[in-house]
Formats: sequence, C-alpha cells, structure tokens
Amino acid sequence: MTEQLARGGVFMEAELRSQPEVWRQAIAQSRVENTDQQRLLPADGARVAVIGCGTSWFMAQSYAVARESAGLGETDAFTATEAFLDRGYDAVIALTRSGTTTEVLAVLEQIKGQIPSTLIVGDVDSPAVQLADSVVKLPFADERSVVQTRFATTALSYLLSSLDIDLDEAIRDAESALAEEIPQELIAAEQFTFLGQGWTNGLAQEAALKMREAVQGWTESYPAMEYRHGPISIAAPGRVTWMLGTPPVGLSEEVQRTGASFIARAEHPLAELVLIHRVALERARVRGLDPDSPRNLSRSVILDDQRS
Repeated sequence: MTEQLARGGVFMEAELRSQPEVWRQAIAQSRVENTDQQRLLPADGARVAVIGCGTSWFMAQSYAVARESAGLGETDAFTATEAFLDRGYDAVIALTRSGTTTEVLAVLEQIKGQIPSTLIVGDVDSPAVQLADSVVKLPFADERSVVQTRFATTALSYLLSSLDIDLDEAIRDAESALAEEIPQELIAAEQFTFLGQGWTNGLAQEAALKMREAVQGWTESYPAMEYRHGPISIAAPGRVTWMLGTPPVGLSEEVQRTGASFIARAEHPLAELVLIHRVALERARVRGLDPDSPRNLSRSVILDDQRS
C-alpha cells in the first residue's frame, strides 16, 4: 500500500478534488433539463418546498433563498424530519445523495399523488427514484466517502444554474482553491465559526457540519448579522471566524479585536467551501482520523420501523 493510500480520507480527497469538473457536468445537464421544451424542476412562479437531511438540508436552504431572491416564487427549505407541507405548495424538491434516507422516503410517500415531486439523487437505483414524479439523476456526483462533498455542491450547482446564475467564476475559483497551500494556522486552529448571508447561510452551516464530521471539532455557524448577538463571545486567539461571501460592514474589525483570525475572501462562496473541504480533510489527517469512515456516522441514515 502506498503512503497516500494508507492515509485517511482517500475517497474524500478524490471526490472533493473532482468538484469543478462535476459542476460543469451538472450545469450542462441543468441547461438541457430545464428549458421551455423540458422542465424537471418546478416552473417559475410555483410555490416550492425543498427538503433534505443534514448536508442536503443545507443545500436546500441555499437554493431556497436564491430562487426566491431571483423572483421565481416563494421557496421554503425544511429538514425532512420537520417538513410542514400542508401550506399550499405547488411542488416539492427532495435532495438525497443515497436515496435511502428514511425521513426523505417517508415524505415522498406521504405526498405521492398529492403534491408533484422532483428528486435530486446520486444513487439512481435507490428506492426514492420510484417515489418521485420526476428525477434529476447525478450519478457522476455520487460518493464513497461518508463525509459528503461533491454531491452537495453539484446538486446546488444544478439548482443555481436552473436560475440562470452564472457559475463560471465559482469553477475558476474552485480550481484555484484546489491548488492553494493551506496555512498551518488553519490546521492548528482550536475552533472555527462559519458565517453567511442570504444564500450563503446554507453554505456556512454545511462548512461547520463538514468540520464536525471529519475532525470531530468544535465548530459553529451563524448568519453573519447574528454573530454579534452573543456568538462573538467565543472568538479568541487561536480561533477562526470565516465569512462565506461579503461580510457586514465593521464585522472584520470587531472579530480582529478579539484576537481571533477573520477570513473573508473575494473568491466565490462555493469555491470557499471547496477550500474548507480541504482544510477539514487535512485537519482530520493530522489528528489520525478517517473522514471516509467517521465516528458514529454512516453514509445514509436508515431507521428501523420502530424508530421511524
């Protein structure tokens, strides 16, 4: 076994590094599948609920804000475990990498024949495919690592492209993020807090989840304007506050006065998430952890009848 194969996170590394290319595939696919002649996603103006669990829920949040901000209809995001769908929605979009998550399957079964559904899925042979009215198939973004990277960002790229959002900058910046040297300060940091605004709030939550899953580390996430309302109290030397997107005026100075590091780069927020994936992977390796098989986690949450 080579030194590289002996290191934890072999699958995660390969998958996170493939993101620019699989984003291109998803964007091209979205342009074909969401035209006047063919539309797998709900029509403009439809009132839409987007559901998922864990990472998929956070991607749902980002898309919901982006769609509604684009003026294409009211859009709400729910975790599938707390989805309130009796509010007159015209359609439901379900995101799931595995297509086997118990709570997502339960929602699709519940609304079948009542609310039109679109499934976005990595495993195209999964049971969820049979429950949805239309299916966006992203098998090229499926993953072997438990800690999810490329499926989430690829599904979001597909969705954002359907809103006519240009992601060329995101792809270029992601390619640069894959070539960057990671500062030792980020590898050694005691604690991370990720911040977002608007559609990047979901990305901030996802960044924090990746650090918790891969590194078992103390990580938090908040809307940027909420950070001053208490959470900034944990900022201190040796800790990092990382903004995805443009920070509110004055926030950088406030964080820096605490002695914490404040990161707010000009790169596209999706590309920033790619860099955070790399930081999480390297922090896990330094700690002797394997993000491909993290503690207490499996690739899909499948509950038995009693628990579900």
